[in-house]
Amino acid sequence: MGRMGFYFNMNTCLGCGACQVACKDKNGLQPGEFFRRVDTVVLMDHGVPTYHHYSGACNHCENPICVDTCTTGAMHKAPDGTVVHDDGICIGCGTCLWNCPYGSISFSKVNGMGQKCDACADLRAEGKEPACVTACPTHSLQFGDLDELQREFGTTLNAISILPDADLTKPSLTIKLPKSTTQGGNAHE
Repeated sequence: MGRMGFYFNMNTCLGCGACQVACKDKNGLQPGEFFRRVDTVVLMDHGVPTYHHYSGACNHCENPICVDTCTTGAMHKAPDGTVVHDDGICIGCGTCLWNCPYGSISFSKVNGMGQKCDACADLRAEGKEPACVTACPTHSLQFGDLDELQREFGTTLNAISILPDADLTKPSLTIKLPKSTTQGGNAHE
């Protein structure tokens, strides 16, 4: 098995937020805390702004900046390639939060430390899907072996103007872009 990652289909996402709510409920997150967020974004379609939904969380990068900058090793890569956090050795410095180019790390108001998506490692250990994947009514989110997801859905890795250049961190993410969207324009959240 290779790197684990997410697939997201922008064509079928309704922007309903079921994935965000399921994640928040499963992880007992407080108001203002998040692991996954759904935003409405603007992409350009031949010079015309078009509105789409984007569901984003930790991309479990191959070269995670959060891991590289963590001063204690609390942020680290698991054997399956996902990026996970060890609460027991985190000192709450916020370095991971400030350095994640995707804004995917939240600060726990309860524990005073960084926190993020671990792709529901506990559920996956039981043979289940991550909560966000299970909650999506249109199956716009999937999680699994990145090579298999790319064979099934294509190899567009993070190629969307609202996200940082994929060469920066090599995210474990495949996105199916809106059908006629060009990538030359600015995006707004």
